[in-house]
Amino acid sequence: MKLEIGDKAPDFKGIIQNGEIVSLSDYKGKKLILFFYPKDNTPGCTAEACNLRDNYEVLQEKGFELLGVSPDTELKHKNFIAKKNLPMNLLADTEKVVLEAYGAWGEKKLYGRTYMGVLRSTFIIDENGNIEKIFPKVKTKLHTEQILETYANN
Repeated sequence: MKLEIGDKAPDFKGIIQNGEIVSLSDYKGKKLILFFYPKDNTPGCTAEACNLRDNYEVLQEKGFELLGVSPDTELKHKNFIAKKNLPMNLLADTEKVVLEAYGAWGEKKLYGRTYMGVLRSTFIIDENGNIEKIFPKVKTKLHTEQILETYANN
């Protein structure tokens, strides 16, 4: 099933870097930037996370909360947050349950080789839990700008 704008966002529950459990319902009444990325401390993922970090206050002023999701462990997330001074929570989806629910786990190709992996993507979920915007092609170094352009006229 491919998610589309207007669909009810799939509910999720998972553990973040500090061992706390978070779920979609924790963000009810807020706009959530739910971003899926392959791996902590890799060049593209670091560029994306740091771009969101550098614009975190602007995003919060616009009413957004952020939650990153990757198959990395809580400990890897904790280290990534400390190393890059990230203000947002990162969900450890080691079983790929949330990734699969959002269609962010799938077939990829690299150098003619096909494998399963994280499809870097972002979902904006509105205050009522509906998908408001989908970014299937994330510009890692300019992701905040990509998101804010969508809301420039709102």
